[in-house]
Amino acid sequence: MEHEQTIPELRKADESAPKPDGSDPAAAPAAGTTPAAAEAADTATADAAAAADTATTDAAADDGAAVAAAPRGRRGRTTLLIAAAAALGVLAGAVAGYAVQYHRDPTPLPPLAQQNLVAPKALAPDDSTTNKTINANRWRVSDGDLVEMLVKPPAGTKVFEAAGYVGLESYAAQYDRPGDGFGRLRDEGFRRAASVSWEEDDQLTKVWLLQFTGWRGGNAEAKSALKSVPAWAGNTGSGLPGLPPDAGHVWMYSKPSTAPGGNTVSHARAFVRRGDVFAEIFVYDRRGGALSESALVDLAKRQLERM
Repeated sequence: MEHEQTIPELRKADESAPKPDGSDPAAAPAAGTTPAAAEAADTATADAAAAADTATTDAAADDGAAVAAAPRGRRGRTTLLIAAAAALGVLAGAVAGYAVQYHRDPTPLPPLAQQNLVAPKALAPDDSTTNKTINANRWRVSDGDLVEMLVKPPAGTKVFEAAGYVGLESYAAQYDRPGDGFGRLRDEGFRRAASVSWEEDDQLTKVWLLQFTGWRGGNAEAKSALKSVPAWAGNTGSGLPGLPPDAGHVWMYSKPSTAPGGNTVSHARAFVRRGDVFAEIFVYDRRGGALSESALVDLAKRQLERM
Protein backbone atom coordinates (compact mmCIF):
# COMPACT_ATOMS: atom_id res chain seq x y z
CA MET A 1 0.00 0.00 0.00
CA GLU A 2 2.81 2.40 0.73
CA HIS A 3 4.34 1.67 -2.65
CA GLU A 4 1.09 2.48 -4.45
CA GLN A 5 0.80 5.83 -2.61
CA THR A 6 4.41 6.74 -3.41
CA ILE A 7 4.20 6.27 -7.14
CA PRO A 8 1.77 9.18 -7.84
CA GLU A 9 3.96 11.60 -5.84
CA LEU A 10 7.01 10.61 -7.83
CA ARG A 11 5.03 11.03 -11.03
CA LYS A 12 3.96 14.56 -10.02
CA ALA A 13 7.54 15.49 -9.25
CA ASP A 14 8.63 14.21 -12.62
CA GLU A 15 5.96 16.24 -14.38
CA SER A 16 6.83 19.49 -12.54
CA ALA A 17 10.60 19.23 -13.08
CA PRO A 18 12.05 20.83 -16.25
CA LYS A 19 13.34 18.65 -19.01
CA PRO A 20 17.07 18.27 -19.49
CA ASP A 21 17.00 20.08 -22.93
CA GLY A 22 15.74 23.32 -21.20
CA SER A 23 12.29 23.38 -22.83
CA ASP A 24 9.32 24.41 -20.74
CA PRO A 25 6.29 22.12 -21.01
CA ALA A 26 3.98 25.09 -20.30
CA ALA A 27 5.41 27.04 -23.24
CA ALA A 28 4.90 24.14 -25.63
CA PRO A 29 1.64 23.92 -27.51
CA ALA A 30 -1.02 22.08 -25.76
CA ALA A 31 -1.97 18.72 -27.00
CA GLY A 32 -4.44 18.88 -29.84
CA THR A 33 -3.56 22.53 -30.80
CA THR A 34 -3.28 23.19 -34.56
CA PRO A 35 -0.24 24.93 -36.14
CA ALA A 36 -2.40 27.95 -37.22
CA ALA A 37 -3.55 28.54 -33.67
CA ALA A 38 0.00 28.34 -32.47
CA GLU A 39 1.12 30.92 -35.05
CA ALA A 40 -1.70 33.29 -34.04
CA ALA A 41 -0.63 33.03 -30.45
CA ASP A 42 2.94 33.88 -31.37
CA THR A 43 1.74 36.97 -33.37
CA ALA A 44 -0.32 38.21 -30.43
CA THR A 45 2.66 37.82 -28.15
CA ALA A 46 4.86 39.85 -30.55
CA ASP A 47 2.23 42.61 -30.85
CA ALA A 48 1.98 42.89 -27.08
CA ALA A 49 5.76 43.22 -26.81
CA ALA A 50 5.84 45.96 -29.52
CA ALA A 51 3.07 47.87 -27.74
CA ALA A 52 5.02 47.68 -24.51
CA ASP A 53 8.13 49.03 -26.25
CA THR A 54 6.12 51.93 -27.81
CA ALA A 55 4.66 52.87 -24.45
CA THR A 56 8.10 52.86 -22.92
CA THR A 57 9.43 55.12 -25.73
CA ASP A 58 6.52 57.62 -25.37
CA ALA A 59 7.02 57.77 -21.64
CA ALA A 60 10.71 58.49 -22.14
CA ALA A 61 9.90 61.24 -24.69
CA ASP A 62 7.43 62.85 -22.28
CA ASP A 63 10.03 62.78 -19.53
CA GLY A 64 12.57 64.42 -21.91
CA ALA A 65 10.10 67.18 -22.93
CA ALA A 66 9.35 67.92 -19.30
CA VAL A 67 13.05 68.12 -18.56
CA ALA A 68 13.65 70.41 -21.58
CA ALA A 69 10.72 72.71 -20.65
CA ALA A 70 11.94 73.26 -17.14
CA PRO A 71 14.87 75.60 -18.02
CA ARG A 72 12.57 77.77 -20.20
CA GLY A 73 10.33 78.52 -17.27
CA ARG A 74 13.34 79.57 -15.23
CA ARG A 75 14.57 81.90 -18.01
CA GLY A 76 11.10 83.54 -18.32
CA ARG A 77 11.01 84.24 -14.59
CA THR A 78 14.51 85.71 -14.76
CA THR A 79 13.54 88.10 -17.58
CA LEU A 80 10.45 89.20 -15.65
CA LEU A 81 12.50 89.88 -12.55
CA ILE A 82 15.03 91.95 -14.55
CA ALA A 83 12.25 94.01 -16.19
CA ALA A 84 10.59 94.64 -12.84
CA ALA A 85 13.90 95.71 -11.32
CA ALA A 86 14.53 98.12 -14.22
CA ALA A 87 11.06 99.67 -13.85
CA LEU A 88 11.51 100.08 -10.12
CA GLY A 89 14.91 101.68 -10.74
CA VAL A 90 13.45 104.25 -13.13
CA LEU A 91 10.61 105.03 -10.75
CA ALA A 92 12.99 105.40 -7.82
CA GLY A 93 15.22 107.71 -9.85
CA ALA A 94 12.26 109.91 -10.83
CA VAL A 95 11.08 110.16 -7.22
CA ALA A 96 14.57 110.97 -6.00
CA GLY A 97 15.05 113.65 -8.68
CA TYR A 98 11.71 115.25 -7.86
CA ALA A 99 12.53 115.24 -4.13
CA VAL A 100 15.90 116.91 -4.75
CA GLN A 101 14.38 119.56 -7.03
CA TYR A 102 11.51 120.18 -4.62
CA HIS A 103 13.84 121.12 -1.77
CA ARG A 104 15.94 123.50 -3.90
CA ASP A 105 15.35 127.23 -3.79
CA PRO A 106 13.47 128.61 -6.83
CA THR A 107 15.60 130.27 -9.52
CA PRO A 108 14.70 133.97 -9.81
CA LEU A 109 13.49 135.13 -13.25
CA PRO A 110 15.26 137.98 -15.06
CA PRO A 111 13.63 141.39 -14.69
CA LEU A 112 11.16 142.61 -17.30
CA ALA A 113 12.31 145.07 -19.93
CA GLN A 114 9.43 147.35 -18.86
CA GLN A 115 8.71 147.27 -15.18
CA ASN A 116 5.46 149.20 -15.35
CA LEU A 117 3.36 148.17 -18.32
CA VAL A 118 0.71 150.66 -19.35
CA ALA A 119 -2.73 149.06 -19.69
CA PRO A 120 -5.98 150.83 -20.47
CA LYS A 121 -8.30 151.33 -17.58
CA ALA A 122 -11.26 149.00 -17.50
CA LEU A 123 -14.51 150.73 -18.36
CA ALA A 124 -18.08 149.67 -17.92
CA PRO A 125 -19.89 148.80 -21.19
CA ASP A 126 -22.16 151.41 -22.71
CA ASP A 127 -23.87 152.15 -26.03
CA SER A 128 -20.53 152.55 -27.81
CA THR A 129 -19.22 149.14 -26.72
CA THR A 130 -18.72 146.72 -29.61
CA ASN A 131 -17.16 143.32 -30.10
CA LYS A 132 -14.08 145.02 -31.48
CA THR A 133 -13.60 147.28 -28.45
CA ILE A 134 -13.95 144.33 -26.08
CA ASN A 135 -11.45 142.19 -27.98
CA ALA A 136 -9.11 144.97 -29.09
CA ASN A 137 -5.96 142.99 -28.30
CA ARG A 138 -7.15 139.98 -30.29
CA TRP A 139 -8.64 141.86 -33.24
CA ARG A 140 -7.03 141.34 -36.64
CA VAL A 141 -6.97 143.88 -39.44
CA SER A 142 -8.88 141.52 -41.71
CA ASP A 143 -11.71 141.28 -39.15
CA GLY A 144 -12.61 144.89 -39.76
CA ASP A 145 -14.32 146.50 -42.73
CA LEU A 146 -13.06 144.78 -45.89
CA VAL A 147 -13.92 147.82 -48.01
CA GLU A 148 -11.51 149.93 -45.95
CA MET A 149 -8.73 147.52 -46.89
CA LEU A 150 -9.09 148.31 -50.59
CA VAL A 151 -6.37 150.48 -52.09
CA LYS A 152 -7.51 154.03 -52.79
CA PRO A 153 -7.78 155.16 -56.41
CA PRO A 154 -4.80 157.36 -57.40
CA ALA A 155 -5.27 161.11 -57.61
CA GLY A 156 -6.40 162.35 -61.00
CA THR A 157 -8.33 159.19 -61.88
CA LYS A 158 -12.07 158.79 -62.28
CA VAL A 159 -13.94 156.27 -60.15
CA PHE A 160 -15.62 153.74 -62.41
CA GLU A 161 -17.21 151.61 -59.66
CA ALA A 162 -17.27 152.79 -56.07
CA ALA A 163 -15.75 150.62 -53.36
CA GLY A 164 -18.24 148.19 -51.88
CA TYR A 165 -19.10 144.62 -51.06
CA VAL A 166 -19.84 142.05 -53.77
CA GLY A 167 -21.72 138.78 -53.36
CA LEU A 168 -20.37 135.39 -54.28
CA GLU A 169 -22.72 135.14 -57.26
CA SER A 170 -21.50 138.45 -58.72
CA TYR A 171 -17.85 137.51 -58.34
CA ALA A 172 -18.35 134.03 -59.81
CA ALA A 173 -20.12 135.55 -62.83
CA GLN A 174 -16.75 136.67 -64.26
CA TYR A 175 -15.63 133.04 -64.70
CA ASP A 176 -16.05 131.25 -68.02
CA ARG A 177 -18.10 128.69 -66.08
CA PRO A 178 -19.81 130.61 -63.26
CA GLY A 179 -21.32 127.49 -61.74
CA ASP A 180 -17.95 125.79 -61.37
CA GLY A 181 -16.40 128.97 -59.98
CA PHE A 182 -19.23 129.36 -57.47
CA GLY A 183 -18.86 125.79 -56.21
CA ARG A 184 -15.07 126.00 -55.97
CA LEU A 185 -15.11 129.25 -53.98
CA ARG A 186 -17.79 127.90 -51.67
CA ASP A 187 -15.73 124.76 -51.01
CA GLU A 188 -12.64 126.89 -50.31
CA GLY A 189 -14.50 128.69 -47.51
CA PHE A 190 -15.51 131.94 -49.21
CA ARG A 191 -16.49 134.53 -46.60
CA ARG A 192 -16.96 137.88 -48.35
CA ALA A 193 -15.64 140.02 -51.22
CA ALA A 194 -15.20 143.70 -52.04
CA SER A 195 -14.09 145.60 -55.14
CA VAL A 196 -13.25 149.02 -56.53
CA SER A 197 -12.36 150.22 -60.03
CA TRP A 198 -11.18 153.45 -61.67
CA GLU A 199 -10.22 154.65 -65.11
CA GLU A 200 -7.62 157.01 -66.51
CA ASP A 201 -7.71 157.86 -70.21
CA ASP A 202 -8.11 154.50 -71.98
CA GLN A 203 -6.96 152.40 -69.05
CA LEU A 204 -9.29 150.67 -66.61
CA THR A 205 -8.08 149.22 -63.31
CA LYS A 206 -10.11 146.92 -61.06
CA VAL A 207 -9.16 145.51 -57.65
CA TRP A 208 -10.86 142.57 -55.95
CA LEU A 209 -10.49 141.50 -52.32
CA LEU A 210 -11.57 137.99 -51.36
CA GLN A 211 -11.67 136.87 -47.76
CA PHE A 212 -11.97 133.22 -46.72
CA THR A 213 -12.66 131.50 -43.44
CA GLY A 214 -9.01 130.41 -43.25
CA TRP A 215 -5.66 130.85 -44.96
CA ARG A 216 -6.19 127.71 -47.07
CA GLY A 217 -8.73 129.53 -49.27
CA GLY A 218 -6.27 132.27 -50.28
CA ASN A 219 -3.56 129.69 -50.78
CA ALA A 220 -5.82 127.67 -53.10
CA GLU A 221 -6.64 130.77 -55.16
CA ALA A 222 -2.95 131.62 -55.52
CA LYS A 223 -2.11 128.10 -56.71
CA SER A 224 -5.02 128.17 -59.14
CA ALA A 225 -3.82 131.47 -60.63
CA LEU A 226 -0.23 130.24 -60.98
CA LYS A 227 -1.54 127.20 -62.84
CA SER A 228 -4.16 128.74 -65.15
CA VAL A 229 -3.10 132.34 -65.91
CA PRO A 230 0.08 131.50 -67.93
CA ALA A 231 -2.10 129.91 -70.61
CA TRP A 232 -3.97 133.22 -71.02
CA ALA A 233 -0.98 135.51 -70.59
CA GLY A 234 1.35 133.58 -72.87
CA ASN A 235 4.14 133.64 -70.26
CA THR A 236 4.87 132.56 -66.69
CA GLY A 237 5.04 136.11 -65.35
CA SER A 238 7.31 137.24 -62.52
CA GLY A 239 7.13 137.33 -58.75
CA LEU A 240 6.97 140.44 -56.62
CA PRO A 241 10.35 141.42 -55.12
CA GLY A 242 10.81 140.04 -51.62
CA LEU A 243 7.86 137.62 -51.84
CA PRO A 244 7.61 133.94 -52.79
CA PRO A 245 5.79 133.21 -56.08
CA ASP A 246 2.62 132.03 -54.33
CA ALA A 247 2.39 135.22 -52.24
CA GLY A 248 2.59 137.72 -55.10
CA HIS A 249 2.85 137.48 -58.90
CA VAL A 250 2.53 139.72 -61.96
CA TRP A 251 1.66 138.88 -65.58
CA MET A 252 1.97 141.20 -68.58
CA TYR A 253 -0.02 139.52 -71.36
CA SER A 254 2.08 138.81 -74.43
CA LYS A 255 -0.69 139.45 -76.96
CA PRO A 256 -3.70 141.77 -76.86
CA SER A 257 -7.22 140.45 -77.29
CA THR A 258 -10.07 141.65 -79.49
CA ALA A 259 -13.14 143.09 -77.78
CA PRO A 260 -16.67 142.40 -79.08
CA GLY A 261 -16.74 145.87 -80.70
CA GLY A 262 -13.56 145.12 -82.63
CA ASN A 263 -11.20 147.14 -80.45
CA THR A 264 -7.84 145.69 -79.40
CA VAL A 265 -7.43 145.39 -75.63
CA SER A 266 -4.17 145.00 -73.69
CA HIS A 267 -4.17 143.03 -70.42
CA ALA A 268 -2.10 142.83 -67.25
CA ARG A 269 -2.83 140.99 -64.05
CA ALA A 270 -1.41 140.57 -60.54
CA PHE A 271 -2.30 138.98 -57.23
CA VAL A 272 -1.10 139.25 -53.62
CA ARG A 273 -2.24 137.40 -50.54
CA ARG A 274 -1.78 137.66 -46.80
CA GLY A 275 -3.44 135.36 -44.29
CA ASP A 276 -7.05 134.71 -45.25
CA VAL A 277 -7.28 137.65 -47.72
CA PHE A 278 -6.53 137.31 -51.44
CA ALA A 279 -6.31 140.35 -53.74
CA GLU A 280 -6.51 140.38 -57.55
CA ILE A 281 -5.69 143.36 -59.76
CA PHE A 282 -6.71 143.64 -63.43
CA VAL A 283 -5.51 146.41 -65.76
CA TYR A 284 -6.86 146.92 -69.31
CA ASP A 285 -6.09 149.36 -72.11
CA ARG A 286 -9.11 149.64 -74.35
CA ARG A 287 -7.10 150.72 -77.38
CA GLY A 288 -4.34 148.17 -77.06
CA GLY A 289 -1.79 150.60 -75.65
CA ALA A 290 1.28 149.57 -73.69
CA LEU A 291 0.87 148.91 -69.97
CA SER A 292 3.47 149.70 -67.31
CA GLU A 293 4.70 146.69 -65.33
CA SER A 294 6.38 148.91 -62.73
CA ALA A 295 3.09 150.76 -62.11
CA LEU A 296 1.32 147.43 -61.62
CA VAL A 297 3.98 146.18 -59.20
CA ASP A 298 3.72 149.42 -57.20
CA LEU A 299 -0.06 149.10 -57.03
CA ALA A 300 0.20 145.48 -55.84
CA LYS A 301 2.65 146.49 -53.09
CA ARG A 302 0.36 149.27 -51.88
CA GLN A 303 -2.58 146.87 -51.74
CA LEU A 304 -0.50 144.36 -49.78
CA GLU A 305 0.43 147.00 -47.22
CA ARG A 306 -3.25 147.68 -46.53
CA MET A 307 -3.87 143.99 -45.89
